Amino acid sequence: MTNAAEKPSDRDLALSLVRDDPPFRVMRRLGLIPAEGLGTGRRALLYALVAWLPIAAWAALSGRVLTASTGEPLLQHFGVHVRCLVAIPILILAQGLAHRTTTRLLPWFARSGVIPESRRPQLQAVVHGVLRLRGAARPWIVIAGLVVAWTLVGSFARNSDELNWAAEGAAPAAHLGFGGWWFLLVARPIYIALVLAWLWRLVLLTLLFRRTAKLGLELVPTHPDRVGGLGFVERFPTMFAPVVFVLSAVFSSHQAHQVLYHAMPVASLKAPGAAFLILALLLFLAPLLVFVGPLAAAKKRALLEYGALVGRHGDLVRRRWIFGERISDDEILHAPEIGPVADAVSLFQAVKQMRSVPIGKAALATILIPAIVPLLLVFMIRVPIAQILGKLLKTLA
Repeated sequence: MTNAAEKPSDRDLALSLVRDDPPFRVMRRLGLIPAEGLGTGRRALLYALVAWLPIAAWAALSGRVLTASTGEPLLQHFGVHVRCLVAIPILILAQGLAHRTTTRLLPWFARSGVIPESRRPQLQAVVHGVLRLRGAARPWIVIAGLVVAWTLVGSFARNSDELNWAAEGAAPAAHLGFGGWWFLLVARPIYIALVLAWLWRLVLLTLLFRRTAKLGLELVPTHPDRVGGLGFVERFPTMFAPVVFVLSAVFSSHQAHQVLYHAMPVASLKAPGAAFLILALLLFLAPLLVFVGPLAAAKKRALLEYGALVGRHGDLVRRRWIFGERISDDEILHAPEIGPVADAVSLFQAVKQMRSVPIGKAALATILIPAIVPLLLVFMIRVPIAQILGKLLKTLA
């Protein structure tokens, strides 16, 4: 990929998964989003303050920030602060990254030649179809229903350890104070709604890729990116890196509380931590898997085609220079794009090295690194960092 200037015709392919969806339009009417731009900074700050400030103020007024006569102080419950001050702002700020990623990379399906110019109208139809889905109200009604259901379930389970800081009175008759109810009815629903919105964007990207793959991709088996010219799609998971970090941070914050204040052994986190990493990889790299079928078919066909080409080239060279036969001026022996025998063989080797899965080290790192960092911080509570890094290096060696 180059940084060539955007063509005017590319604007029909510059799909944003964030801009102009129903919540975006509502917030624009309310003045939270300016006429130009996404307004992610102001929204991130506002949502974080709305979620966290009432909780902190109540805890301060009731003497529950550093110590508590009943339950535990708010400061010990990292999950509350991480959701409000880390997760919510990052999930909003990440919308800017998602907008830039999709609008910049989607036109490369046409500009790279993977979708030939003759099929550009079909690609535009696919993009417009996803645009209609992005703007539909029904998915957001479902998201709102899920948030309400989750909130109701959480209100029934309000005696969980996560809300110990908000308990008023002695157990078992303890009830939640204002701060606890604000967390249940405002802060956590905001966080859940933002996460579900990102999962819907993940679905939209998967649908977009799936429909694009059905248009018939013009893949080049000898392309140096080793995925037929689809190497640019490995950059799409970048938009989900902040989401993975948020999910890992929320998960790790709860585990950190258990390790520090409830004597939970760090070793017990290995299984759930590994499960989280695997789930994150499967979930956020899933859109790229729709290209496995076309890539595998292209490689299978190319192995036969290039095998026949290189075989014919080698046979002519052998007959001419080993057997001394007079060979008619076969143009394949003089084709500059094939070259000598060594170059012809390298063409076939390039086809053999073609990957059927467009997921390389960069895509894996995009998901793994933000997922691992919060988990490492939890392990550092009990295990020295040098020991952790030593084990990690041995694993990678």
